[in-house]
Amino acid sequence: MVTTLWVMIVAFAAWQYNNLREYQVGQLRSQLAMINARIIDQYEHNVNPTAFLGFITSYFRDIPDYDALRVTIYEDGRMIKNYGEPISLSREQYTKANAMNSGLSYERQVSAADDEYERDPRSDTRNFYAANVSKDGRLLVYTMAPIAGPSGDLFIRTNTFLLALFIVAVSLTVFLYFTTRYFGRNINNLRDFATRTAEGKPVGDIDFPHDELGDISRKIVELYRQSAEAARRTEEEHAVAMRAIEERARNKRQLTNNINHELRTPIGVIKGYLDTIVDNPDMDAASRTHFLRKAQEHVNRLVNLIADVSAITRLDEGGDLINTEELNFHDLVFSVANDLQESGALKSLVFKYKIPADCFIDGNYNLLAGVITNLAKNAANYSKGTECELVMTSEDSGFYHFAFRDNGIGVGPEHLPHLFDRFYRVDSGRTRKAGGTGLGLPIVHNSILVHGGDIEVMNREDGISGLEFRFTLPKYKKE
Repeated sequence: MVTTLWVMIVAFAAWQYNNLREYQVGQLRSQLAMINARIIDQYEHNVNPTAFLGFITSYFRDIPDYDALRVTIYEDGRMIKNYGEPISLSREQYTKANAMNSGLSYERQVSAADDEYERDPRSDTRNFYAANVSKDGRLLVYTMAPIAGPSGDLFIRTNTFLLALFIVAVSLTVFLYFTTRYFGRNINNLRDFATRTAEGKPVGDIDFPHDELGDISRKIVELYRQSAEAARRTEEEHAVAMRAIEERARNKRQLTNNINHELRTPIGVIKGYLDTIVDNPDMDAASRTHFLRKAQEHVNRLVNLIADVSAITRLDEGGDLINTEELNFHDLVFSVANDLQESGALKSLVFKYKIPADCFIDGNYNLLAGVITNLAKNAANYSKGTECELVMTSEDSGFYHFAFRDNGIGVGPEHLPHLFDRFYRVDSGRTRKAGGTGLGLPIVHNSILVHGGDIEVMNREDGISGLEFRFTLPKYKKE
């Protein structure tokens, strides 16, 4: 753009120079023709041209371009008058001038440089010559004036205009330079931004100027960042969802395989006892009763297994759809403790609890009752301890924190990460003998999670052996 501006300025200056040149040449031509015509007119009217030459002296004296004006008058080939330095004519030049038709003015334009001008070898000045002949052919008037007089170059006439034009051009150049540089920052920043995004590189912070284009550029970058962040979140959510789907599918496959394995044992035992009874009709009453009771134990184990499978499947499939209500956790624990004591499910294990009377939670009664029952039965079956307890340890703005612990033998550190795995057994032989299904603790884990709480398990660290389950449950909020 700046180059175009300067090309236009140079072209305009050349055009202006040519116009001024033509104007000055025209002015010189008319002035010289007027001088020649007046001198010839005076000659033809028998007036001495001396007075007119004096007028030329006084009139052109103060005009710089005419300081070097030269006028020479020839009569019959002889120089009779002159103004300024005489103009010497060769015989050929004089003959040519006299050969002109009578009454016609003649402008002699002899040139060593071009067709219009002749350069004065003494001053290296370009001169314009004019020659006129009288009607009778006796008088020949030659005049000469420089294209640019002693006042200097042709542009001296228009130096103010050209200087102003130059200042305007420089000012516009500076203005365009800084304007282009200023707005070019936005273009360069946007190009850098586009390059980085195309190459997948981090965009980083881009310093756009505080103008309309900069504001638009910042908005484009912000929209891109929002779009990229949304795409990243979507990709992460999709990855999490896919992992959840894969995990659920894996759990289902594992559950199905484990169920098949777990069902096979009690069904095989039940079938064996019943086949023995059927195949031995003469079996004594005591043996028959013993076999039937063994079959009944495995039927009960099978019933418990099916119930636990149903419960954990329900938690997997519709855990987010469980109904919750305001529950007094103290009353719930009190009721469960009485049921466990009356049923004898805990054998010799003593169950204690310490829950505030005003502990209100947002939960599902059956699921939470199952949590306490499973924890207590797990302690009774496997801890080999004498007591267990459930206490509230602390609370925050949204949750109550609880701990369930026993004073039993605990488990090895290598088993702790797997206690919530389905059908996991620390001692498979002992577990089957105790009649467990291997789903009690996974049901506890899932029940706490669907309430929005957390649960973890560890060996006790208070100097007493045994396991400790720490979990949270949400507070009930009326609003």
